Amino acid sequence: MALIPSIFGGQRTNVLDPFSLDIWDPFDGLFQSPLTNLPSSARETAQLVSTKIDWKETPEAHVFRADLPGMKKEEVKVEVEDGNILQISGERSKEQEEKTDKWHRVERSSGKFLRRFRLPENAKLEEVKATMENGVLTVTVPKVEEMKPQVKSIQISG
Repeated sequence: MALIPSIFGGQRTNVLDPFSLDIWDPFDGLFQSPLTNLPSSARETAQLVSTKIDWKETPEAHVFRADLPGMKKEEVKVEVEDGNILQISGERSKEQEEKTDKWHRVERSSGKFLRRFRLPENAKLEEVKATMENGVLTVTVPKVEEMKPQVKSIQISG
């Protein structure tokens, strides 16, 4: 008896077990990113480099927010380098595999990430603050207060 793949791409992994047929998933691959064709090491790097970070400017500060689900604050570094560079980096460790485990899908990325932002001249680099709550890193960079030109009225005599 030959193993014949089904018309949906499934294949029996055990001829004697009728329930071992891999079920065809019509949505499989539909929501995959363009990174799927890359080797796994390149995919990990690309996913981590693309850590999503929002940057907004308020009248008082520049605020950065990064979604880092499952990461602890000890795994994340926030640094300010010369030249007004804000660097956010970290590493998500890979889950330990047990020899008895059988993985069906691995979608969460692990490894290092690094993002760098050139801050504007009005940033107070010595007052940068960072907080981490519920997997969201918030970095607040206060702005130097703009000096408003002082206007002095001159009395006209005569």
